[in-house]
Amino acid sequence: MRVVVDLTRCEGYGQCAFLAPNVFTMHHSEALMYALHPDDAERERVLRAAAACPVQALVVDQMYSLGRPAKAVPATAGDGKRRARVDRIVIVGASLAGLRAAATLRREGYTGSLTLISAEPHEPYDRPPLSKQVLTGQVAAEDTALPRRIEVEAEWLLGQRATRLDLAAQQVLLADGRKVDFDRLLIATGARARPWPNEAEAALDGVFVLRTNDDAARLRRRLAERPGRVLIIGAGFTGSEVASVCRELGLDVTVAERGPAPLASALGRTIGAIAADLQRDHGVDLRCGVTVTALEGDGDGRLRRARLSDGTTLDVEVAVAALGAERNVEWLEDSGLAAGVWGVACDAGCRAFDINGLVTENIFVAGDVARFPHPVYEYQFLALEHWGNAVTQAQVAAHNMISAESARWPHLSLPVFWSAQFGVNIKSVGVPTFADEVVIAQGSVAERRFVAVYGHRGRITAAVAFDQAMWLDFYQAQIEQAAPFPPGPGMVGRPSHTQVMLADVPERMSPAHGATVVVTGHNPDERRVTLVRRR
Repeated sequence: MRVVVDLTRCEGYGQCAFLAPNVFTMHHSEALMYALHPDDAERERVLRAAAACPVQALVVDQMYSLGRPAKAVPATAGDGKRRARVDRIVIVGASLAGLRAAATLRREGYTGSLTLISAEPHEPYDRPPLSKQVLTGQVAAEDTALPRRIEVEAEWLLGQRATRLDLAAQQVLLADGRKVDFDRLLIATGARARPWPNEAEAALDGVFVLRTNDDAARLRRRLAERPGRVLIIGAGFTGSEVASVCRELGLDVTVAERGPAPLASALGRTIGAIAADLQRDHGVDLRCGVTVTALEGDGDGRLRRARLSDGTTLDVEVAVAALGAERNVEWLEDSGLAAGVWGVACDAGCRAFDINGLVTENIFVAGDVARFPHPVYEYQFLALEHWGNAVTQAQVAAHNMISAESARWPHLSLPVFWSAQFGVNIKSVGVPTFADEVVIAQGSVAERRFVAVYGHRGRITAAVAFDQAMWLDFYQAQIEQAAPFPPGPGMVGRPSHTQVMLADVPERMSPAHGATVVVTGHNPDERRVTLVRRR
């Protein structure tokens, strides 16, 4: 059996840990860990736990196979006036977003041809456990396959890389020379780990990135050999979670973060300072405002030391480059879509823009690779690497691919993400970086149990909880209703003294770094855009 907990819904009640303690464990107050592939002897307990979960966050599969191709018949399920006639759908990218889109298509009655293309040879798997359960050894990397509640009848082309999109011919070209025709296409190619920029240093034995289950398996094997010191380059969520695992395993770890604090790029410097104290309290050698200038190896190509910008040298055997992600868009170059380092631009209905900013009718985007406008945040374009966003956006995209214009949905869900590190469950709703100010609205920072509420121009825009996840549904409603900031008095658990502080979020980076456009023509019927890429 396979299990996954939708931690965007989980509020830390711990019913699962009581009912199936061999599968679910609650670290400290709310940080839930679980076995993704428990023994079948645990099935009855797991099913009871799933039924008892107050927020229904547990998903248990029935071990369906990947499925065989369905017969290509027109997809006109339900009310024909609300359905578009579509015979062939292709999804490029078969991870969480791709799988959820495929399941949604079948659940909504689509019976036409469905093809999923993935550069990875593995069936769809869950990524959040890679930096947690897999690195600790609780779960094997090969046991992270995503549960499937229904059998998805489709042609699965795993280990096949898409190399080009021909919009005019409506074809996806593969690395082996094949051409796959489509009526509707969903781009769900996600992102990859940004590598260490020096190729020779990145090739040293002991230098790792963490994005795929193969990455996690390699890093787990090296950590199990108990290296003398691990260097984490970057203190975002991935870097901080790896540092947490290293301390849990009793390993010495140094974190080098060029910014002022861990998580500052996501939560702002004020809350990032609390995350810094959390790391240092757990024995992490945290160095902020510091970069790694060089990684050095021995004569056999093994990593041995690192040089830092503060003039120090560290003896290290393992270095993890946690430098963020790069969108997988290279195969879309010269396709005519608005695709670049920022991802693939689309409207709120997940329809891709072409290079001129016009909405396409047969190309859709979902997941980490998508960049979309959100009305709550002044229609600014968001690019999110969140589990919950991949799920919801894939469902919206799949529905819209087979629906008539009048029946399509907008993707308006608020971003939700979580991270478990150093025994603390950190969970957020909204966009913390879209804020000017922040206030501790509930709980205690000293006890690491609090809710920080963010505001922008007098309204609530986000909330971040440290071991207080049960409050986020309330704050989600506050954000959606444009409630005033700061929150009013009378809140349960409100500190006796509250102080509105600067959120100190980083300056918003231009998403067009590395690319620009040239506009040609004079009259409206002849003006066009050409994308120019800087290498």
